[in-house]
Amino acid sequence: MQADDLAATNDVIIDHLSSDIELIPEVARHLIVAGGKRLRPLICLAAADICGASGPRPLFLAGAVELIHAATLLHDDVVDDSALRRGLKTANIVFGNKESVLVGDFLFARAFALMVKTGSLDVLDILSRASCTIAEGEVLQLTTEADLDTSRSTYINVVTAKTAALFEAAARAGAMVAGASEEDADALGRYGLNFGIAYQMVDDTLDYEGQADNIGKSAGDDFREGKMTLPVIHAIARARDDEERAFWARTIGEREQTAGDFERAQGLIARDNLIDVCLGEARDYAARAAEALEGLRDTPLKRTLEDLALSSAARQA
Repeated sequence: MQADDLAATNDVIIDHLSSDIELIPEVARHLIVAGGKRLRPLICLAAADICGASGPRPLFLAGAVELIHAATLLHDDVVDDSALRRGLKTANIVFGNKESVLVGDFLFARAFALMVKTGSLDVLDILSRASCTIAEGEVLQLTTEADLDTSRSTYINVVTAKTAALFEAAARAGAMVAGASEEDADALGRYGLNFGIAYQMVDDTLDYEGQADNIGKSAGDDFREGKMTLPVIHAIARARDDEERAFWARTIGEREQTAGDFERAQGLIARDNLIDVCLGEARDYAARAAEALEGLRDTPLKRTLEDLALSSAARQA
């Protein structure tokens, strides 16, 4: 991967936002041009480079991956009624729910057009299955909202589907477009899967410790939506008396929240050092991601992926 490949991928993405309907690129640009870490395209391009890819096909693939991600964000913000994304008002707040959903659909279609440009049925298979899995993950998360009996294993299933599946697909497809062996593609897929789980764990954890300025969204959103994320699952398991259990049942189970409830939730989580517990679990998955790369060709980008995994799990509010 050349130093300017991410910039070239961004150009591919912008080119595929065009439409005769002016509102479509306006809504899409509001989200995409606002920034984002471009982690999925980076992982895709790095995987392709490690496996010896050349030519424009990795750029098309990386663009497709980011457009799928952007489409899911537009849809998610409508489902979650979110107000802040990447430090800005969400598209659904600025333009409306209907507009966000339909432009998300447009971005999915553009993503599949880019997949076709790679000329690989394997890529089409990997990313189409990942898109289905992401939708399943979002529906699974909806079924766990306000359900205090949600287990850690179910939570892992949710984050694996809704977040890690696209990271896995980005890495695996990047390898496949380079003509990698099945063994190398599997290794990169394991990297993406474990990286994605770690990344989402950290994101969910920082919702109970972070501030909007440095997590890019409103702190406490997950709490207000009754989401059963890892900090809450641990906190409920560690409730010391009926009063604490009743607090979680009211605020998460029934979503009856009053002023000061989020701060109380933060206090209970802090009391048992659950931020550190959750970040520790994220570091375990990040270490698995780094270990998955051990048998691959040693390149600067392989080391970049290792560092990316370990540093992402070390994020702090």
